[in-house]
Amino acid sequence: MKLNLRGYTLDLDRPRLMGVLNVTPDSFSDGGRYLDAEAALERARAMKDEGADLIDVGGESTRPGAAPVSASAEKRRVLPVIEALLTLDLPISIDTRKPEVAGEALALGAHLLNDVGGLRDERMVQAAARHGAPVVIMHSPVDDPQTMMQHARYDDVVHEVTAFLQQQAAAALAAGVPQVVLDPGFGFGKLLEHNLALLRGLERITALGHPVLAGLSRKRAIGELTGVESPDRRICGSVAAHLAAASRGARILRVHDVAAHAEALAVWQAVED
Repeated sequence: MKLNLRGYTLDLDRPRLMGVLNVTPDSFSDGGRYLDAEAALERARAMKDEGADLIDVGGESTRPGAAPVSASAEKRRVLPVIEALLTLDLPISIDTRKPEVAGEALALGAHLLNDVGGLRDERMVQAAARHGAPVVIMHSPVDDPQTMMQHARYDDVVHEVTAFLQQQAAAALAAGVPQVVLDPGFGFGKLLEHNLALLRGLERITALGHPVLAGLSRKRAIGELTGVESPDRRICGSVAAHLAAASRGARILRVHDVAAHAEALAVWQAVED
């Protein structure tokens, strides 16, 4: 399986690492560190050296309860960073829920659209199709970080998430989006029991035939399982969760701690081979 990224081809014969680059003042684990384009470029360069296969740039925190930001403010944060990162010779993903931001980021040269809104907005579909960009479709019960945890109610979370992703993927491809990646949305409107069920049942999503992205890095569920309160110290638990996802077919791991994941994957891959 390959992921075609507007001039780059990512071979998914093994799990690949998507480095997280938050250019926000309020992200749950690294808010405010990389607001400046130069600092963001330095961090992205370090992640590339550590083994990142692509970089995901986000300008709006989507942690539970996060306050929204305007499209103009988000563009001021992400567009200069994307422009700087295009010099790295590495695929760049734009993490946004806003079609205005998505359109301008893709026009600037971003290679992948990562929509935590799950492509509910038809304008996001149109932007990706117009620019020939693949899309990450993420599940959340509602497209609202402020209220999503109020909707963390499921009869069968694996079935419901799988059905949503299958439906959204089919609609996107029919509308001209060239390729989709599926993300079950760990932590987005999901309690610990839901996250564990999705991780155990991840093969039902990979069976849909699209690349699957897993993003558990430093999340609350990791802290609940390990007792580690500080997000930036949840490295070991994050690595363990992502290895579990990789063993069930996930082929893109969205991570903050690239070096630790690269080392773990090297050992895991040697055993699997």
